[in-house]
Amino acid sequence: MQHRAVITRQALLETAAGLFDELGYAGTSISQICERADCTSGAIYFHFRGKAALAQAVVEGHFAAWPALIAEYATSDGPILDQVVALSYAVARAFREDPVVRGGARLWSEHRAIPLPLPAPFVGWISALTKLLTSAAAAGELATGTDPKAAARVVVAAFHGVHIVSDALTHRDDLDERLGEFWALALRALRAPTQ
Repeated sequence: MQHRAVITRQALLETAAGLFDELGYAGTSISQICERADCTSGAIYFHFRGKAALAQAVVEGHFAAWPALIAEYATSDGPILDQVVALSYAVARAFREDPVVRGGARLWSEHRAIPLPLPAPFVGWISALTKLLTSAAAAGELATGTDPKAAARVVVAAFHGVHIVSDALTHRDDLDERLGEFWALALRALRAPTQ
């Protein structure tokens, strides 16, 4: 029975995330979630205290997706800067394909409308990227004089800017292409010259 409850909760979370992504927090109602999930409001209130708690769970799910992804790419073989680039494409894929990631991103952009505390965005990404870029500097891959923490802040800000513009103009259809343009410029500044 508990396994079924876990599956039901996840299905409700994904359904709500899809609606939050499409309609935003204010535009999504419990009745719309019930209709799309083909369930009663009682099923939602069994798992969540209300719409705000459901939104909070979507944002928490959004942030919970990242540590395993970061760990996967941070431990792969090859040049560290190549791992950073590969990680950014994996994140872009999650923004396109994962309803909880998309819904969580939309909800975070509307966080002032949600009457519950939400996790702080970007902090984990900046920290993880600072560690990777510090390792790249130690391995001689990072351009001399590059501050890993400052570079991490700029890369995270630029990535999210690329994502927002791609979403606004093409619904993320061109995200990989725009990301390629970003990295073509950024790697010139970040990568140590080859001997």
